[in-house]
Amino acid sequence: MKLYNSLGPNPRKVRMFLKEKGLDIEFIEYDMLLGAENRQKDYLDKNPGGQIPALELDDGTVIGETVVICEYLEEHYPEPALIGNTPQERADHRQWQRRIELNITEHLYNAFRYSVGIDIFKERMTVIPEAVEGLSTIVQTKLKWLDTQMEGKDYITGKDMKLVDIILYCALDFGAGVNQAIPAELNNINTWFEKMHGRESAKSTYHSDSEKTKMRGI
Repeated sequence: MKLYNSLGPNPRKVRMFLKEKGLDIEFIEYDMLLGAENRQKDYLDKNPGGQIPALELDDGTVIGETVVICEYLEEHYPEPALIGNTPQERADHRQWQRRIELNITEHLYNAFRYSVGIDIFKERMTVIPEAVEGLSTIVQTKLKWLDTQMEGKDYITGKDMKLVDIILYCALDFGAGVNQAIPAELNNINTWFEKMHGRESAKSTYHSDSEKTKMRGI
């Protein structure tokens, strides 16, 4: 297997997942910015969606959706369980994953694409600058809701760190560098965030020192 890798929060999710699993696979680096290599024909022939990351299997099959990559790896390498050990645990994880992605992370990323990142994305997708304020408001509203849901929990689904924690952590760490910081009054989420930020998988998976500087504002 090999992973098509680049800077950005989505590739970092898979890097963190691999680190937590103790897996080491080959990375093929792509430049999403200067060369937009993931929009060139050679890459699109492999992955028509053009996303990075993408996982190429030994038989040439390419999986181009971040969560699906992680689910595939979980099925082949079930320990430690980062989605769940039982059907009930996996169902609980997936409902929280849907809540996080549909209510928070996708709105956060689109607010970035339509504002700070508009010069990068305006030729790749429909951008809606007038939606930025509303999207940012939704993110803040849903973070406040999530803060209440995390009372008494170590992680989003309970006592163990899971893929959904990686998904939200990478988004919020990215958000800190693009004017979408976690409100200071959200004590439960801030406590959880610092716990996630202290994990070795978080500290060691920035794509570069410059990405770390941009994402953490340091």
